[in-house]
Amino acid sequence: MLWLIVAALAVRQMAVVLWQPPGERLTDLETWIGENGVLHVAGSLYDSDRFTGTPFAGLVLKPLTRTAEQSLGVAWTFGSLLLVATLGVVAARALPGPVSRRTALLAAPVAISLLMLSLPVRNAFHLGQTSILPVLLVLLGCFVVRGERASGVLIGSAAALQPTVLLFAVLLWLTGRRRAALTGGATFAACTAWAWAAMPGDSWTYWVHHVAGTGLGGNADSLANQSLHGALLRSGLAGPPEIALFVVLAAVVCFLGLRRAARYAADGQLLLAVAVTGCVAVAVSPTAWQHQLLWVLLAVVGRVGRRASDRLVWPAVVVLVITLPGTMLLPNMAVLFPVRDNVLLIAALAAACAVPFLPRTSEHWQHPIPTDHAAPAPARWNRVPLLPFRRRALSRPNLLLELLLIRVVYSAYAHVRLAATAGRATAEQHGHQIHAIERWLHIDIEHRVNHAVVNVGWLRGFFDYYYTTFHFIVPLTILGVLYVRRPADYRWARSTIGFATVFALVGFWLYPLAPPRLMPGLGFIDTVHGVQDFAKPDYGSLTAMTNQYAAMPSLHFGWSLWCGVVVVMLAPKMWMKALGLLHPLFTVSAIVATANHWVLDAVGGAAVVLLGFGLAYVLAGPRALRPGAVPTAAKPRDDLERSVPVPVPRSTDEATGDAVGSRQH
Repeated sequence: MLWLIVAALAVRQMAVVLWQPPGERLTDLETWIGENGVLHVAGSLYDSDRFTGTPFAGLVLKPLTRTAEQSLGVAWTFGSLLLVATLGVVAARALPGPVSRRTALLAAPVAISLLMLSLPVRNAFHLGQTSILPVLLVLLGCFVVRGERASGVLIGSAAALQPTVLLFAVLLWLTGRRRAALTGGATFAACTAWAWAAMPGDSWTYWVHHVAGTGLGGNADSLANQSLHGALLRSGLAGPPEIALFVVLAAVVCFLGLRRAARYAADGQLLLAVAVTGCVAVAVSPTAWQHQLLWVLLAVVGRVGRRASDRLVWPAVVVLVITLPGTMLLPNMAVLFPVRDNVLLIAALAAACAVPFLPRTSEHWQHPIPTDHAAPAPARWNRVPLLPFRRRALSRPNLLLELLLIRVVYSAYAHVRLAATAGRATAEQHGHQIHAIERWLHIDIEHRVNHAVVNVGWLRGFFDYYYTTFHFIVPLTILGVLYVRRPADYRWARSTIGFATVFALVGFWLYPLAPPRLMPGLGFIDTVHGVQDFAKPDYGSLTAMTNQYAAMPSLHFGWSLWCGVVVVMLAPKMWMKALGLLHPLFTVSAIVATANHWVLDAVGGAAVVLLGFGLAYVLAGPRALRPGAVPTAAKPRDDLERSVPVPVPRSTDEATGDAVGSRQH
């Protein structure tokens, strides 16, 4: 199945590239070797900043100018796919041992899939860049070829294409492979000298005027440059102070990163050492464009954390950072812009200098501290749960991982919700259908309630404020309290609201619906957003921020109902339960009074919440824990665990023969 996924991703990648118009695919390759490309036109390669490669790369690519454009596009894309597949197989075989049979079977297709989905590979495919080749040459030199001379030649050739890769010669020297290091340096020098002899002017421009390519391919302070130099420029520094600070920081990163890489190589984790060195190269390069950041993904092989519950945090962080844009990882808040804009650089610096990867000699390398689980209570039906292996963990999930996953899921929800648009006519037609059904059921109260509230100023202000404020605050507060006080129930609650949201997205996509406030001719008053101009199909700038036709089902009411159910089920005090029931009551009143939803939208919101709880029950069984299921070694960490009786075994005292009971235990 995994290999089928790999094949599907490969076909999709080729289709995405080749089905684009000729002027929009392989754009960098076209500017190099196209009819008017820099490799065709007489003069310097660097008369413009379109060519970002080294002069040696120009020599290597020059023969391709004789190839027909259409056949070159197909061959280049297919060849890039082969490079990615080879890279994934080499990386999978380079995993530090001991490796289980299951890991050995899964490693190659998983590695290739992650490579296909990563931003650097997708960017390289789109642009027609050569950035995959240096990474593959380094891995081949470190793990495949035999003999130090061949290894040095491959790494030196990679450095001739991407100069900061020369740092791998330093890694070879520090790990005792000095002949390979010298050969790599000599190969780099020979390739560079060859290019200098063939193109002296271009070589002078690249190595001296542009200082190893600095300033080529775009502004160095753009968000696309994920290096220390780019981050310092974006922070407002410029001129000699910025250059001096960059040199100092680069020296520190090289010292710390290469020393760590040599230590991991000596520990038998050579693939991790290669990844750390690559991350150092990313950070200290004057320009590190997105297609050159593949080294960050290789750092996923490092093991971090003594506990099993923490073991997936670092891989998840790396995969999310390398496959999703920063805007999906962090909210749109000014205080987070420095992190969001430099998230790939931060990941590279963390891998190079900070993340405490476990050595193979650690007792937790193969056997991390296990997570405490409790067996679920028996279900009413024999076939529930469908996933009996999903035992409920009693410990808190890692906070960083939870925040990342919640943010990514919400961002995906926002993108899908915004993408699930339809024409105005379709949404209004569905609105008339809903209105007709409500009149037939005699529940069409929206117009009367809306106009009654508009005439009472304080009531209108209350419902407007409640509608715009409590939709996110209350669910997040409940999840936060459960995370701190009742972690086992937090996992259950988080899953139920997640399932409900997914079902709601299906509704948004299949049944676009205009809310009452966007139905012309019915006389509704939009108390929150102001008067709508029905002469404009997009209703002003509001549609640019959210999908105005995502009304069925109402997640405003659905999330509030989820809050009420969770509070009623888990709150220890009656006044808390009563307060929890007020939230869905106020919310349904607000969505109707402000003309943002039909009454049947609230029914749809209740339905998706019911489906969310039902799916969680079917997959994992009832929420309750089986009494006595908590291990005796696990200390109670929250109210839930204190409420579960813990059986205490009776042992026999060797001296007296008396039973040692629970009191002494």
